Amino acid sequence: MVWLVLVGIGLLAGSIGALVGLGGGIIIVPSLLYLGTSTNIIDELTPQVAVGVSTLIMIFTGLSSTLSYLKHKVVDYKAGLIFFIGSAPGGIIGAYVNKNLNAEAFSLYFGIFMVFMAIVLVKNRLKPMLFKPGKGKIVKTYKTENGHSFPYGYHPLLAVLISFVVGFSSGLFGIGGGALMVPVMMLLFFFPPHMAVATSMFMVFLSSITNSITHISLGNVNWPYAFALIPGAWFGAKLGALINTRLKSASLENMLKIVLIIIGLRLIYQGITG
Repeated sequence: MVWLVLVGIGLLAGSIGALVGLGGGIIIVPSLLYLGTSTNIIDELTPQVAVGVSTLIMIFTGLSSTLSYLKHKVVDYKAGLIFFIGSAPGGIIGAYVNKNLNAEAFSLYFGIFMVFMAIVLVKNRLKPMLFKPGKGKIVKTYKTENGHSFPYGYHPLLAVLISFVVGFSSGLFGIGGGALMVPVMMLLFFFPPHMAVATSMFMVFLSSITNSITHISLGNVNWPYAFALIPGAWFGAKLGALINTRLKSASLENMLKIVLIIIGLRLIYQGITG
């Protein structure tokens, strides 16, 4: 019974995580905590262990979805590595600073911020400014299978600085970096929705490796539960990536907005109730 429930959670987390580029931790962590405190299905876990298990699972979610997106050529590996250079140290510093902050208050503020980002995640009028020639700027064009072209671009140094802030915020509030990085890539660098999600999952894969090493060294991983979650997360990620590639850009963007609003409202609720 326990294994079936955990496989199901892994499948759901992998599917949704790969579909919108969030990784799946936003589902795994609250699910484990709920099952441990409100049911007799699994033993009660500390928040640290729940996060540690989730981080380990996201290695497999990230790898599985990245391999699937690779077939459709929608992963910008160079951009993903550049963003990772900033987000990795930012996440570590943010997690450290988190220990000295009022978690409830910041969950409230961050939840409001997430809802705000969902609202503003629409076409803006800064695109013409972005693609003016500039020293050191990387400008690319993504072409869909239907022949539509989507130009996007970024300056490497600016990308590192922004991803550092994103990583810091993610570590500070204890939420996956994809929840912030996907809308940032779309709003500031004008990544097409499909490429933003796929590149985010590549980053999730990289960051989960580094973060898992820390959690494993601290003993924050319940291995039996992790092994039960991995199969569902692996195949769920493939399912999410498959659905993603069959959605239109507008549909994917709308789905991302809905997920961000749900996450934001959940954080607001946590901040209010403590």
